[in-house]
Amino acid sequence: MTGGGHALVLYYSRHGSIRQMAWHIARGIEIGGVAAKVRTVPRVSTVIDVSEDAIPESGDPYAELDDLSGCSALALGSPTRFGNMAAAVKYFLDSTSPLWLSGALSGKPATVFTSSSSQHGGQESTLLSMMTPLLHHGMIIMGIPYTERALNETNTGGTPYGASHVAGVQNDRPISESEKQLCLAAGKRLALLARSLQRTG
Repeated sequence: MTGGGHALVLYYSRHGSIRQMAWHIARGIEIGGVAAKVRTVPRVSTVIDVSEDAIPESGDPYAELDDLSGCSALALGSPTRFGNMAAAVKYFLDSTSPLWLSGALSGKPATVFTSSSSQHGGQESTLLSMMTPLLHHGMIIMGIPYTERALNETNTGGTPYGASHVAGVQNDRPISESEKQLCLAAGKRLALLARSLQRTG
């Protein structure tokens, strides 16, 4: 990407499906010609005096505010929790007030993605819940159009609001080919929009 910059793929995953989606989206971003940085957020403990280590034992590094302020685009992912984003994602977003005050994310493109146990487990309302704080930051929200063939053909996950996955009650369903194609498409579209905005900016 001319002038530097990267697209941040920021997610929370409990059983691994969202993490897999994140890496498919990152691949799509790279296909679109932009470097992708994948980061996660720590879980939120129900015990007030317990906190996660600053560095995760395994997997992707935890996100810092600098990862957000330095990105040229954002893909935000969370599992569905009763039709809403997971507490860990909300907790992290609640810490981004300094970026809101400075307008650090204003004008940058973003997309959202999710996973649920059941076919009608609140995926679309979860995606909408993640869009709300991004709109407050002034970000440009990007969905997936029906010109993407997989969106018309999927019988698993996939919505015009963002990529999604149906993980099954035991969280053991693999990401389907349609879901994978929609993750790649979301990432590529995000990268192309980021490049276009940088050229016109």
